[in-house]
Amino acid sequence: MLDWLAASPAERRLLPGGRLQGPTPYVIAIMMFVMVVIAAAGLALANAAGVVAQGVESRFSVQIADGAAKAPLALRALAGAPGVAAVRPVPESEMRQTLERWLGPAGAEADLPLPALIDVDLKPGASPQAVAARVEKAVPGARFVAHEVMLAPMLRAIRSLTWLSFALVLLIAAATAAAVVLAARGALDTNRSTIEVMHGIGATDDQVAGLFQRKIALDSLTGGLAGAAAAGVVLLLVAGGRAVWVEDFAGGPLLEIGDVLLLAALPLIGTIVATLVARQAVLRALRSSL
Repeated sequence: MLDWLAASPAERRLLPGGRLQGPTPYVIAIMMFVMVVIAAAGLALANAAGVVAQGVESRFSVQIADGAAKAPLALRALAGAPGVAAVRPVPESEMRQTLERWLGPAGAEADLPLPALIDVDLKPGASPQAVAARVEKAVPGARFVAHEVMLAPMLRAIRSLTWLSFALVLLIAAATAAAVVLAARGALDTNRSTIEVMHGIGATDDQVAGLFQRKIALDSLTGGLAGAAAAGVVLLLVAGGRAVWVEDFAGGPLLEIGDVLLLAALPLIGTIVATLVARQAVLRALRSSL
């Protein structure tokens, strides 16, 4: 299946130079390194957004500005509400610790008034409007807030960064294709005399293009594998020496096994694309100038 990658000794003599000679494999290695890192970041952001959105889909909070005085009334209303799966009053000490991280020592002072906060989990299919009406009837002024609404700006930002990452991957792929075209045309100009001799003895454009196609394919595969391997090492270091698909963000995996396989396939995909682009570039140049 990969016979077209193997060149005979005679074919190697037609295009002199080692496999790693010239800038092409190094340029492709750098491009592939950047592409894998950015693609991994985009996939991780997409997974994180999905995990967060799924985690807060049925999570709500009851906020009571008057503090703990009316919290028991809200708890009794929630205990009898249909569709409520779990109710958890947030301890005052936990809220003060959170405020201390944002406000400094002033957040832990006892004279700082705090609202009562109750976390509520609803069962699938439950009506948030019905539960909110029940709570607001029992405790006038209480707010029934969906965590999904509060986190919506963050989720929008994460999804925007995800699409930006994928757009950058496409731009890098386009830049790599342009570099391959330049490398193919440069090799064509360098070996113009050899090509004229080959044409003189009856070689076709397809046969000539096959030589350059094989050279670009080997350079692309070598550079792509090297760049992807370096990116894998960097990703493992960023993950703290653990596998990058471990559960780490909001209780969900950063990268699924399918994502890792997709990243591992990028060098092969890049090699196929580079080979096709180089072949078309060489054929166009041959038909227009030779």
